[in-house]
Amino acid sequence: MTTKQYTKYGRLMLDLTGTRLTEAEYKQLQNPHVGGVILFARNVESREQIGALVTQIRAANTQVLIAVDQEGGRVQRFRDGFTRFPPMQVLGDLVARDKVAGLTLTRNAGWLMAAEVIACGLDLSFAPVLDVDRDTSSIIGDRSFSDQPEAVIEVAQAFIDGMHEAGMAATGKHFPGHGGIVADSHLEAPIDVRSWDELEAHDLKPFAALSQSLDGIMPAHITFPNVDLDSVGFSPYWLQTILRQKLDFDGVIFSDDLTMKGADIVGGYVEKAKLALNAGCDMILVCNCPAGAVEVLDFMADSGVNSSDKIAAMRARRSIDWDELENHPRRIDTIEKLKHLDTSRV
Repeated sequence: MTTKQYTKYGRLMLDLTGTRLTEAEYKQLQNPHVGGVILFARNVESREQIGALVTQIRAANTQVLIAVDQEGGRVQRFRDGFTRFPPMQVLGDLVARDKVAGLTLTRNAGWLMAAEVIACGLDLSFAPVLDVDRDTSSIIGDRSFSDQPEAVIEVAQAFIDGMHEAGMAATGKHFPGHGGIVADSHLEAPIDVRSWDELEAHDLKPFAALSQSLDGIMPAHITFPNVDLDSVGFSPYWLQTILRQKLDFDGVIFSDDLTMKGADIVGGYVEKAKLALNAGCDMILVCNCPAGAVEVLDFMADSGVNSSDKIAAMRARRSIDWDELENHPRRIDTIEKLKHLDTSRV
């Protein structure tokens, strides 16, 4: 593809209903405000079918990011025919026991996860999780590398390096940290009452340390009232003053899914979209609510929301052939080493 095709991207990422595009979805993807598609487990039957679906999506819109959540552990949408990755906490624990072996395997796991996703024609997996947690948060827990910020930084950097080697952009989530509260922002609107000093000394550390290694960042649907009264994903203070200016992050800011209950505190889909874009999100996600996606697209058209050239940086940077990848020595060796880990939580 030429560079010109990558110039401008629509700023909405949405999802699909099944394993093939419907006629209505094909038409919707041609809307200039659609810039991304995220796949879920319901969109998957096999590797071959994923490839066929990706081909359909790109036939409808060549300038579209195709994403998935392929973290490992509980959050791995592609399973049959793919490497089963452990929760990231398992890798963090390995690094704590054997630093050299652990960091090497973590880097190779990041490479392999990214390589398998790219080999299906997708651009990115929303990873890694940079939340600092072990068992506090009901939604994070073992998705985190560690409950120690310094360990998260070290292990996540290795994972990011591996992703980059495969040609995938890395997206850190959930800024400035979801690990300090029990509540799940999919189900409610969490409030974290910690002070700025407490956050800066703990949860924020991985985002600060890795801001120049990350290509994208996804904010949490959490309100920190002792820092700012707006929920992070709708907050110019968090996204502009802190993330852009203080942390000097120049990559892509993705909203977390605006259908999550944690986002409902500001109103309906149009209000959420407007606030997220005004706060500084480059791309917003509306998933599992087709009517909500239509509302947002209509709002974008009526308001003349500009497309973005920044989003192009999240496209896969190289193509990978599955046949070659399957027999790649690095893949075979990484799978073998992953088998010897504690995978009871996968």
